[in-house]
Amino acid sequence: MATATIVAALIAFFGSALSTLAGILISSKLTTYRIEQLEKKVDKHNQVIERVYRLEQWQKDVQNGKEI
Repeated sequence: MATATIVAALIAFFGSALSTLAGILISSKLTTYRIEQLEKKVDKHNQVIERVYRLEQWQKDVQNGKEI
């Protein structure tokens, strides 16, 4: 009787451990994916900021009559 209880407890333990590890792996993959997507958005934003900066510099040069 005690052996059956121990076996059942071990099965429950390994089942819980396995599902916990699976949850951690899935969560890690999702976090990595979301960070990559956010990095892409930041890159696009930075490109826009750089372009606006260049346009502002060009506008200043034009207003001051400088050669481009």
